[in-house]
Parts: sequence; C-alpha cells; structure tokens
Amino acid sequence: MIKFETSHGVFTVEVDEASAPISAKNFLRYVDEGFYDGTIFHRVIPGFMIQGGGFTGDMAHKDDHAPIRNEADNGLRNQRGTLAMARTNDLHSATSQFFINLVDNGFLDHKTGNFGYAVFGRVTAGLKVIDKIAKVKTGRRHGHDDVPAEAVVIKSARRAGTA
Repeated sequence: MIKFETSHGVFTVEVDEASAPISAKNFLRYVDEGFYDGTIFHRVIPGFMIQGGGFTGDMAHKDDHAPIRNEADNGLRNQRGTLAMARTNDLHSATSQFFINLVDNGFLDHKTGNFGYAVFGRVTAGLKVIDKIAKVKTGRRHGHDDVPAEAVVIKSARRAGTA
C-alpha cells in the first residue's frame, strides 16, 4: 500500500505487482526514491482523469528514469479509481507519470487496434480526495491545458508503514 499525502487530503493506493510487474516495479522505484514528493497533479479533467508525477509546482519537468514497456495487455481495465501509466503516442514511453481514472474509461483499455494504457493499481481509500481534486479550477499554464489554477501538490508518497 502506498499512502499519498496531498494538499487536498490523503489517499492510499494498492499496486498490483502480479498483473503489472513492470509498471508496479517502476512506480515503486519512484516512490522509494521520494521522487513524487513535491510534484503536482498537473492535468485535471473532470469526468475523465487526474494526472501527476512528473512536474513540480512551477511546471518544471522532473528528470526521470528510462521508459518502460507498456503492459496494457495485462487484463486490468481502466475503471474508476484505478491507476494507469501515462505515456506519449509512443506505446512504450511511460516513465514517472501516472493517472487516476475518475470514471470507467474503457476506451483506454487494450484491444485490437488500440494498445491502451497500462493499469497497475487502484485507490483503496480516499476516493473522495480524488473527487475533490477533480473539481479544482483549471486553465492553461506553461503550454499545458487542464492545469489546476492552484497547485495540487503531492506532499509525499510512501509505502504504508514508512516515514
């Protein structure tokens, strides 16, 4: 379990290491390094998802590790409350950024003609915090759309039971 402390409250996440071993290992590496501390949810789209894990409050991109292989074919679905790896149009470009599905987003699932986005975990507590974040006012900042007007900061992300 991973405990996220944010400027909008606390939520916990369970990572599915059995179904998504590459994505889970990658995510946990960033957690263990403290990488997510001080990053923001930089993309918030109500009725869709919130995305974070790559930018600081001033929209500076953090240096991350090499991209990982996309595991969207693992059988997990982009359902409300699940976490998936964010990526570019390059199928195997995911690094540190992830998103949390606010609703069931089946169009992001792996299927013929659409490789999809790899789900690797789910919110186990604090979904109300996720919904609160989804309601923040957004706009355009530093060339990015859907950025919260007031930063939604990830203060810390730690494995449960660690400081």
